[in-house]
Amino acid sequence: MKLLTIIVPCYNEEENIADFYNELMKTESFFKQHEVDFEILYVNDGSKDHTACEVKKLHEKDERVHLINFSRNFGKESAIYAGLQKSKGDYVVMLDCDLQDPPALLPEMYGYIVNDGFDSVATRRVTRKGEPPIRSFFARRFYSLINKMSKTEIVDGARDYRLMTRQFVNAILSMEEYNRFSKGIFGWVGFETKWLEYENIERKKGETKWSFWKLFIYAIDGITAFSTVPLAVASILGVLFCFLAAALIIVTIVRKAVYGDPTSGWPSLVCIISLVSGVQLFCLGILGQYLSKTYLEVKKRPIYIVKEEI
Repeated sequence: MKLLTIIVPCYNEEENIADFYNELMKTESFFKQHEVDFEILYVNDGSKDHTACEVKKLHEKDERVHLINFSRNFGKESAIYAGLQKSKGDYVVMLDCDLQDPPALLPEMYGYIVNDGFDSVATRRVTRKGEPPIRSFFARRFYSLINKMSKTEIVDGARDYRLMTRQFVNAILSMEEYNRFSKGIFGWVGFETKWLEYENIERKKGETKWSFWKLFIYAIDGITAFSTVPLAVASILGVLFCFLAAALIIVTIVRKAVYGDPTSGWPSLVCIISLVSGVQLFCLGILGQYLSKTYLEVKKRPIYIVKEEI
C-alpha cells in the first residue's frame, strides 16, 4: 500500500473540522481502489477555540487522524513546514479545512502524478468570486509586480493546495530558512508541475483569518524573500538624487554669477528637503526589511514549537 499524507493547517477552525473530514472521506473509495491509504495530519496553529478538541474527537473514531498542537500561533507557513516534516507518505497534499480547497479534486490530481509523471499538481483560482474587489485588485498587482522583480515564477491565483511526490517534499524540506514564503519555495525548487484551475469557492463556515494588513505584510515578505530588486532600486534612487543635487548646485551658482539672481526662497527649499528626506527614509526602510530578515535568520530560532502531538 502507498501512503498519502494529508496536511491540514488549522487556526480557529472548529466549525469546519468535521465537515472537512466528511468531504475528504468521499474520496476514500477511489484511493482504496488504487491501493493508497490515508494519513490525515491536522496542524493546530495555536487556535483560541476548540479546534484541537474537535480533532481529538476524530482521532478517537479514526486512528489515521493525527494532531500537531503548537504552543502558540506561529503562522500558516510554520504549520505547513511542520506538516511536511512530520509527513511519512509517498505522496503529500496540503489543503485548508475551510473547504475552499475542494477535496473532490484529489483523484484527478493523483492521476496526473501517477499516470502523467508530474512531480507535483498545484491549484490556482481563475476567479475571485466573493472576495472584496479592493483585495482582488491588490492581489493581482502583487503577482504582476513580484514576477517582474523575481526570477522565480509565482503564478497568479496560486493556492497552497498541492499534491507532491516524496522527492518534491524532500527538496522543500532542504530549504530550512526561517522566513518562509511557500509559494516562492514551490517555484524555486523546480520539478515538473501541473496546474489545475478551478473557480473560487467561498468558505462554508467561519471567517477568513487573513486581513488586508496581514496580506500586505505577507506580500512584502514574499518580495524580500525572492528578489533583491528593491535594493537595486534604492541604490539607483540614491545615484539619481546625487546627480540631481549636483545639477541644482551648478544651476544656482551660474544664475548667481551671471544674472545676479538671488537663491530661491524657503518654500522651494522645504519642498526639496522633504522630497529628499522621504526618498532617504524609503531607501532605509528597504534596507531595514532585508536586515531584519538577516537578523531573524542568524538567531536560528525554531520555526515552530510543538506543545502536544497525537
